[in-house]
Amino acid sequence: MRFALDVYRRLLAVQIRAQLQYPVAFALDLGGTALILIVEFGSLALILQRFEGIGGWSLVEVAFLYGMVEMAFNTMDMLFSGFDPPVFGRLVRQGQFDQLLLRPLGITLQVLGSRCETRRLGRVVQGGLIFMLAVGLVDVRWTLLKLVYLPVVFASVVSFFGGLFIIGSTITFWTVESIEAINVLTYGGHEMMTFPMTIYNDWLRRFFTFIVPAIFLNYYPALYFLDKPDPFNLPPFAPFLAPLAGGGILAAALAFWRFGIRHYASTGS
Repeated sequence: MRFALDVYRRLLAVQIRAQLQYPVAFALDLGGTALILIVEFGSLALILQRFEGIGGWSLVEVAFLYGMVEMAFNTMDMLFSGFDPPVFGRLVRQGQFDQLLLRPLGITLQVLGSRCETRRLGRVVQGGLIFMLAVGLVDVRWTLLKLVYLPVVFASVVSFFGGLFIIGSTITFWTVESIEAINVLTYGGHEMMTFPMTIYNDWLRRFFTFIVPAIFLNYYPALYFLDKPDPFNLPPFAPFLAPLAGGGILAAALAFWRFGIRHYASTGS
């Protein structure tokens, strides 16, 4: 394990040094991604301020949801970018994945360390600022359990979306090209989780509860942190299912990934 972590650290260091070779371009890229988030949230804030909230949630409470999801999703997008389905599909299509299989190093570690989108750091920081602003303005009665559970929720959201990226990449072993259905769950799920679940139709809410358990990763933990009542009357332990939902999706994705590798056939490129 220590050896694997050291190799992963070295792979990331190579990626970061390569991107810092052009510091002005890197700074502009970083600032650009942060600016996009500012514009997106600024537009949302203006709308919510006009209507005094959405689905029974105030602007500050929605900012709590928004900031957490932006921090976690973009952290995942930065660290798991090697598994981004369109990027990974290009590796498979061009035969470059075969080269990785020939190297004396774990294939999962190689793909994980093959790419690091550091420009996403701008959105991570901006998401963190929005989240901290929301925490400062909303009336949260912090307890020791809440303080301990907060980073667990963050890691669970990262694991959840990282697992979806891995599933999307594995599917490209058979399809070669990435499929849009995965983008619906990743980027679409990211957008969906920034709002309270009460605003969605029953069928969509059931899908993201019983099929893809995204509701337990941000919405229910937020109900717990903000001491808001549960409008769906799920069991009292529902806010604490984030580690199971996130870790379960990641574990299932890794098992599917191993299955895909065992049945991988080169494209012949």
